[in-house]
Amino acid sequence: MTGFSGKAKGSRIHCAADARRLAQLRLPRLVFDFVDGATGREVGAHKNATAFDQIELTPRVMVPTDGRNLSTEIFGRTFNCPFGIAPMGMCNLIWPGADGMLARLAKSRDIPLGVSFASSTTLEEMRDWAGPNAWFQLYVQGEADAALAMAERASKAGYEVLVLTVDVPQVSRRVRDLNNGFTVPFRIGARQFLDFAAHPRWALATLRHGSPVPQNFRGSTGFDRTASRAGADWTFLKRLRDAWPGTLVVKGVMSAEDALRIRNAGADAVWVSNHGGRQLDAAPPAISVLPHIRRAVGPDYPLIFDSGIRQGEDVVRALALGANFVMLGRPVLYAIGAEGEAGLTAYLDALQDELEIAMAQLGLSDVNQINRAVIADTDETPSDRAPTGLKLAART
Repeated sequence: MTGFSGKAKGSRIHCAADARRLAQLRLPRLVFDFVDGATGREVGAHKNATAFDQIELTPRVMVPTDGRNLSTEIFGRTFNCPFGIAPMGMCNLIWPGADGMLARLAKSRDIPLGVSFASSTTLEEMRDWAGPNAWFQLYVQGEADAALAMAERASKAGYEVLVLTVDVPQVSRRVRDLNNGFTVPFRIGARQFLDFAAHPRWALATLRHGSPVPQNFRGSTGFDRTASRAGADWTFLKRLRDAWPGTLVVKGVMSAEDALRIRNAGADAVWVSNHGGRQLDAAPPAISVLPHIRRAVGPDYPLIFDSGIRQGEDVVRALALGANFVMLGRPVLYAIGAEGEAGLTAYLDALQDELEIAMAQLGLSDVNQINRAVIADTDETPSDRAPTGLKLAART
């Protein structure tokens, strides 16, 4: 037992803000700041969220919207919702067994789960737990051959979708982590000891289960959080495309020119993201570049999106502006830190409710009806507003 279990009944989480507030109370500062923080002055992370507030939706009236359908097809599979969970490393740091919670919820709710190469559970175990809903994230840390070997390992484990993440040529300076003395593995000094002691529930649970470390690295190939990941260049992408037999997604794209080149190199999808503001503080909000990338790659090419999604209306906005699928980051970890698996269930329930209610307000009964026309005050005429809820085929 990890101390957090059960269903969402009685949860205090009704939205992402609730999850964040409770997580801040219940987690050590060092751990909360690791999740919540961003690079530099954290301007980029702030803009990610506030940019959504500038995108207005047009309510429609007297349209039947009963029996709303959220099922969404991507890569030849139909998922229950148009959103999944992005890959995030060291989730068991938030609460022991968090990886298992994520895998169980992804499987039971039939949504995709990104599995980080820095996960605190082996990629084989995560694939066993989440089944084909698990997508493996690959970084190129060190030699390209080692990354290709990791991809081969993922293929042997049964992964069908590989997510090459390319926006971390070097890990950024995250001031909160520096101030808190955050390292992997932990180095416990007086300040960290007092921080942990002030949060005994987390400290005792972590003590019982052991400090989490990335589990996909062994011996001399151990994980170095600060190591360069700049090996993900265009030459490597070609090698990976030739070697990987399944669906290949390239994550961390903010340039329309890069997206077009990635499409032409044979990747099956582009993942638009600025890493939640954790890499370049001066980057624009990811949602602001999404329409430009959609225009560059054309209406039929799959685009996945993350960075700044907090509520159901944000999911609508991203789909309307060109995304085919949306992935969730920090709020998922807030929910686990706040209330464990029950908190995660409560947050996902709330997000789904928010999405369905937003669709009703917009006069939509099917998530695949969401398109640019729901955005208020657009310059396009109705005939220009191409739908973005496309049926996507798997790579053959």
